[in-house]
Amino acid sequence: MPANSLRVQMDQKTPIKAFFDKPTNTVSYVVYDKTEKACAVYDSVLNFDYSAGRISYEAADEIIEFIQENDLKLEWLIETHAHADHLSAAPYIQNKLGGKIGIGAQITQVQEIFGKVFNAGTEFERDGSQFDKLFNDGDTYKIGGLDAFVMHTPGHTPACNVHVVGDATLTGDTLFMPDGGTARADFPGGDARELYQSIKRVLSLPREMRLFMCHDYGPNGREIKWETSVGEERDENIHVKDGISEDQFVEMRSKRDETLSVPKLIIPSVQVNMRAGKMPEPEDNGQQYLKIPLNVL
Repeated sequence: MPANSLRVQMDQKTPIKAFFDKPTNTVSYVVYDKTEKACAVYDSVLNFDYSAGRISYEAADEIIEFIQENDLKLEWLIETHAHADHLSAAPYIQNKLGGKIGIGAQITQVQEIFGKVFNAGTEFERDGSQFDKLFNDGDTYKIGGLDAFVMHTPGHTPACNVHVVGDATLTGDTLFMPDGGTARADFPGGDARELYQSIKRVLSLPREMRLFMCHDYGPNGREIKWETSVGEERDENIHVKDGISEDQFVEMRSKRDETLSVPKLIIPSVQVNMRAGKMPEPEDNGQQYLKIPLNVL
């Protein structure tokens, strides 16, 4: 479904509060309706000390504090995809404030792929039932009185979605800032050609549309940024600006991906995020464990 056939409402000015997590270079967002005092959280982060196997909640508590201080009702906890670079804090925030956890319906493909990688067993359901809502392309939803819709944008992962709320679009990992380029496409289920097509669909939105990135790494030492626009991406993105063909992009993306190392938190992140942010069930000693598959990734 073309982006321009969906209901774009550029006159709906959308308030957004960003939260940057430095250890994972992740940007989480609270999108909120000032009038109806409702909000949604996108791509929350659970703090994880990999070497010690300890979780903590500083990043999530900062989001919770903002929501409470502004007397907002949390309606949604949305994942733009099953992240490979950080663990989701959605269940923790949901336990504190309520709301529904949502992700793209194609999470079932991710669960099938990584359920095998981690030998999750038959008790691990691969039907997306761990989530409260599975979004399909073109689905609409409300944040208080704000209208939002979903664009399925596969390529980085099969379950990637971009969420459009008025004049603001949350891109997930599909796009980075213009000097950062685009997401990798070499994870299981990823595809560089699909990624290009998804990005071009996003960039068919109005040029004035604000775009909010899920990650920024400060290329060439610049300060961290997370907001740009469709127009800036079309004019300046080093990987997919206007004039770069699909074949050129696929060649560049494939060569670049061959040089990239595996994200340091991919093993714990995917195990948890494919379960909607929940940890694996405790074993017979009452302890929870994460697995490390050898010579697979």
